[in-house]
Amino acid sequence: MGNNMATHNKYKSFMFFIRKFKVIEPDPPQDLEEAFSKFTGGGSHMSVEQLHRFMVEHQGEEHHTLSDSEKVFERILQERKTCQETVKIDHSTEHEITLDELFRFLLHNDFNGPLKTQVHHDMGAPLSHYFIYTGHNSYLTGNQLSSDCSEEPIIEALKRGVRVIELDLWPTCNKDYIKVDHGWTFTNPVSVVKCLECIKEYAFVASPYPVIITIEDHLTTDLRAKFAEMVTQIFGEVLYYPGEECCLTEFPSPKSLKNRVIISTKPPRERFQSNQIKDNSNCPMLNESESSEEESFGNASPNSSRNEVETEDTQNGSDRDEGSISASEYDQKPYLECSPDYKRIITIHNRKLKGCLKDKLRTEGEVRRLSWSENTLEKASESHGADILRFTQKNILRVYPSAMRVKSTNFKPHIGWMYGAQMVAFNMQGHGKSLWLMQGMFRANGGCGYVKKPQILMQKHQCDNEYDPTKIESMKKTLKVKVYMGHGWSSDFSPTHFDKCSPPDFFTKIRIIGMPGDVAKNKTKVIMDNWFPVWNEEFEFCLSVPELAMLMIQVKDKDQGMDDFAGQTCLPVSELKHGFRSVPLYDKKGEKFKSVKLLMRFQFE
Repeated sequence: MGNNMATHNKYKSFMFFIRKFKVIEPDPPQDLEEAFSKFTGGGSHMSVEQLHRFMVEHQGEEHHTLSDSEKVFERILQERKTCQETVKIDHSTEHEITLDELFRFLLHNDFNGPLKTQVHHDMGAPLSHYFIYTGHNSYLTGNQLSSDCSEEPIIEALKRGVRVIELDLWPTCNKDYIKVDHGWTFTNPVSVVKCLECIKEYAFVASPYPVIITIEDHLTTDLRAKFAEMVTQIFGEVLYYPGEECCLTEFPSPKSLKNRVIISTKPPRERFQSNQIKDNSNCPMLNESESSEEESFGNASPNSSRNEVETEDTQNGSDRDEGSISASEYDQKPYLECSPDYKRIITIHNRKLKGCLKDKLRTEGEVRRLSWSENTLEKASESHGADILRFTQKNILRVYPSAMRVKSTNFKPHIGWMYGAQMVAFNMQGHGKSLWLMQGMFRANGGCGYVKKPQILMQKHQCDNEYDPTKIESMKKTLKVKVYMGHGWSSDFSPTHFDKCSPPDFFTKIRIIGMPGDVAKNKTKVIMDNWFPVWNEEFEFCLSVPELAMLMIQVKDKDQGMDDFAGQTCLPVSELKHGFRSVPLYDKKGEKFKSVKLLMRFQFE
């Protein structure tokens, strides 16, 4: 790459003058030159055996076989044949590769990405042992008050690997059919059949592991029976349910539920007021002063206290809990008059118990799901962190955005993750840093939508004050991150995209986001007027819980006012592969750029 002849970009300056800037692609970094020399014994070419040693010893590819190296080698040689740079081939070295060719190989993110691409976690544990990629109001195309409801956001979510889809079910105006709508708002409904059929078609496009449909049920008894019939007909044998008389004392595993769809909602007996349909007259007005996720991100601790904490019983909007049962009633016969087909298809019961917070978090008996708003969890965690953790070791906790997030923004997901909440429900249309973190977390484990929770969240704690994520101080690992260079912007963007008068001035921001003690940030210097910035800067981060730490990377173009966005990615630290890695960057919506990537190195000590 460094052998390319320089080209020039031309920019107008002050309307009349033309400024020329050289465009020169960078040479391999010195660290790579030294590694190449080490594994070739100081030679100028590398054999397949030497490449294999490089991959195993330097890149940490423990399971990389000689056969794998031969396939990589063959691919590199094939590219050599079609490379326009090669004018003459030295036949004495045609079965060896050069430093430049190794450099090009390392920049190919499909070959040399930073994460494992296969499922490698144990998938045989109960569902409660996993973080699950979860959507909130999955049918909405925009804000929570007036956007359209559609099956398209559901399709997009499933294509991205989301495993939990939420549907709000309401009777139509004449109460003879079912619509999916965001109640008490001005949203336009969509047919429930369209939603169910698109789930069936796209459920396992991105992952074979189970899709969970969480239902907010506002139906009459007759319509529940009709919904059960729809679900049974549309999904057929794909629909999983444990049986009418079966009470689950432990959830099944993702492995046992591969290619299955399961239903989660409140058992009908708990929905005393569910048949009362309200109009939209109580719809909250859009609050233009709603704080921006971008502005507030990272400014407060995940455990920051609030003056007012909404509870499930008082919160307006969606996800309200309609009716609850006392702890003494919990083990009694769970259903009154209801369609037997409807109650039969419910696998994960969403139950809230009456009583104090400890009663609501009791873990005896049948496993269940509990739904809390982000604010409820924050308040509860101040005094009952260990109780919440014990609950999530066996049961499922779903945490959803506050009703005040009418613009479909999201909260910091670690609020839920650090207490073991499996379903941190996000607005997938709410693009921003919080959603980037969510997308990054579920790039782990081959992107299958299920990530095994770390051992620290599965340990037994006897005392209420025994688990406090804000006070974990012991350092387990040191992560070294070196940012070498960036590449690909000149291919994906026009010459004047970032600046009309000159090439961009790129710099990279590096942040660790995880447990409260594992939050840190740094940035590189600014490289002026260069489409191919070379930084060669290294940063160290000490981590207490690397399993929950996320590496957030942003590249920006330095401007006098607001810096221009040039790419981002979030990577789960515990999944990072050792050595030189090509890190692809994404746009603000999480779509991967065609060419833009960083060459980085990751090391653990």
